Amino acid sequence: MSSSSRIRIDAMDCPSEEAMIRMALQDVSKIHSMKADFPNRILTIIHDADLDVIMERLHPLGLGAKHEETTDHQGIINESGNQATALKSVLIINASLFFIEAIAGYIAGSIGLFADSLDMLADAMVYGLSLLVISGSRALKTRIATLSGFMQLSLGIFGFFECLKRTILGTEVPEYSTMIIISFIAMAGNLMSMRILQKQQSDEPHMQASMIFTSTDVLVNAGVILAGMCTLYFGSTYPDLIIGFIVFGFVLRGAFRILRLR
Repeated sequence: MSSSSRIRIDAMDCPSEEAMIRMALQDVSKIHSMKADFPNRILTIIHDADLDVIMERLHPLGLGAKHEETTDHQGIINESGNQATALKSVLIINASLFFIEAIAGYIAGSIGLFADSLDMLADAMVYGLSLLVISGSRALKTRIATLSGFMQLSLGIFGFFECLKRTILGTEVPEYSTMIIISFIAMAGNLMSMRILQKQQSDEPHMQASMIFTSTDVLVNAGVILAGMCTLYFGSTYPDLIIGFIVFGFVLRGAFRILRLR
């Protein structure tokens, strides 16, 4: 009979930590499934593998892994056969929105819209990593994670200093109507992605991580829309710059966490 172990992961509050855990355990045999409860920071693992081996893989990550309890698993072990299709769909949506927002941000002169496009690109990289979690060697996953981390880091640094330059040197007021319209389109795309992921009804941590990323994107879209409205009302560049700094901060934070996967 398989065992069900509850492990508390104090620092598991982001998809990057989930990816670290997944990669650390991916070559441990006889792990059937993992369920991540992000709000409570609990990882539930259904396994036949030795628990000591699992904990030995988790401790070096420095995420505060602590075993809470292990019980006999009475349920049926299931794996979703449609996860790859769902992740490919949201990957295509995010990649498409990246190009749309990047072009619109350039035309409108909006650093906030451009920042949101790079956030979409960063998310597309994460969805790509999630696909590799389903199938792929450990060495390949590590190389792709490192590459995507450095790419995100480069994008975040570039964007942050671009915001800083515009703040110091000044810039023209962005086209608020383009900011608002394109952000609504991006929000619709993210809501579509959420719907696709929800249909999976998956407890797998990499699928839950994808849901968290997408729900965060909706909030970012709302932030850009609000910045556009503030630009209309105040006729100022500062709302656009503020949302730009915030979004690029998210991109940098994600980059540093992904680079910890190495």
